Amino acid sequence: MPHTPSAWKRLRKTEKRRKQNRTAAKKIKLQRRASDVAIKAGDAAKTATEYTATQAMLDRSAAKGYIHPNKAARLKSRLVKRLRAAAAAPAKTDAKK
Repeated sequence: MPHTPSAWKRLRKTEKRRKQNRTAAKKIKLQRRASDVAIKAGDAAKTATEYTATQAMLDRSAAKGYIHPNKAARLKSRLVKRLRAAAAAPAKTDAKK
């Protein structure tokens, strides 16, 4: 445990930042998962809205310093790659009936 007043303050700040970072990371993870579910479902309208929301969230998180800007760019790039692969994939049909 800290002994000096400045160490106590540093502990308080660290705890507050840790909580904020964990909350932000959880929100990012949930939003990315929602966009992945939309891509797998194949619904174009839902995919477009989830993509926009995910991209905006990543940009905000990078701007606020929750994640590194390069990480946000990397995640957005991978998301677009999955979107394009899903769009280029042939439509699934129920051949086995």
